[in-house]
Amino acid sequence: MTTSSPRRALALLTLLCAVVATSLVGFAGPVAAGRSDTTWSVAPANADGPDGRSVIDLELAGGQEVTEHIAVTNRSTKEVVFAIDANDGYLTARGLFDMRPSDATPTDGGAWIQVPDKVTIPAGASAVVPIRVAVPRNATPGDHPAGVTASVDTISGQVRVQNRVGVRVNLRVTGDYVTKLAVTDLRAEYTGSWNPFAAGTVEVTYTLANLGNVRLAPDTQIRTSALVGESGWDDTSEARTREIMPGGSREFTAQVTGVWPMGEITTKVLAIPSPAGQPLSTTTERVTIDTTLWALPWPQLVLLVILVVAFFVIRVVLSRRRKRRRQQEAILREASALIAQYGGQPKD
Repeated sequence: MTTSSPRRALALLTLLCAVVATSLVGFAGPVAAGRSDTTWSVAPANADGPDGRSVIDLELAGGQEVTEHIAVTNRSTKEVVFAIDANDGYLTARGLFDMRPSDATPTDGGAWIQVPDKVTIPAGASAVVPIRVAVPRNATPGDHPAGVTASVDTISGQVRVQNRVGVRVNLRVTGDYVTKLAVTDLRAEYTGSWNPFAAGTVEVTYTLANLGNVRLAPDTQIRTSALVGESGWDDTSEARTREIMPGGSREFTAQVTGVWPMGEITTKVLAIPSPAGQPLSTTTERVTIDTTLWALPWPQLVLLVILVVAFFVIRVVLSRRRKRRRQQEAILREASALIAQYGGQPKD
């Protein structure tokens, strides 16, 4: 075997691996994407063009059909053929909306949306694309997230890259809505300060699970109680970043400041399953869970020991000074007595 054989094998392996394709998706209403000299945007629309919405919100009954529209704008200097795709939507670990890859078969709300395969748009022009939504008669009530994208495939080296820009579709089927939440995996950790005059922080980690059939943006309150009182911290994260889809769960972390380490500390999480999007006339059940940790006041104890030691040291020093002063005063009294006794007698 020559020395060039390993190099040829490596080159062949690289060529075989070049069939991998990367999909880039943007979901933020009327957003734009670019790759090379191709740039475009997608926005919700009516039959005449963009209508100012950032997402498409639909509430339909089982068996109902409706036609919506998206506007695709080609901001490039050349004509572009865009592939149109609809699929199921989901939330990433960071709470951002995304859509299943275009080569994945939709199984939920994305399967109910019919779109044209392609649309050809001249340079600098826009096209309104109709999307037909048909809800099955036996569809379960609740939310079925989906999305519609316009995409362009490009070649980067030996890798095919699919760039997609999409519009989110919040598809809700009417019926009995259930808003139910569970709080699990509650953990609390105390971090103190070596400054005895500064309170510490309790870092709280917990998981929220959506057990209902509609998407939730839970309201959460976290409180700690200790020997010296109760402190609280309201979770004010944006509703969009706190959104949880039906059947999904997310982990959150919060900090409660101003907590003094005085032994047992109880941390309580109160979660309210508030629906995301349009308000619903449903009964919401608050969920509460708590955990206990111990935080000993080491800086305060060290300070107390220092103060006690300093007290006794000062006391000993003052006692010795008083003793020396009394001895000096006694010597002075004896000297004065001797001077009074012998100082006035005449010399021989």
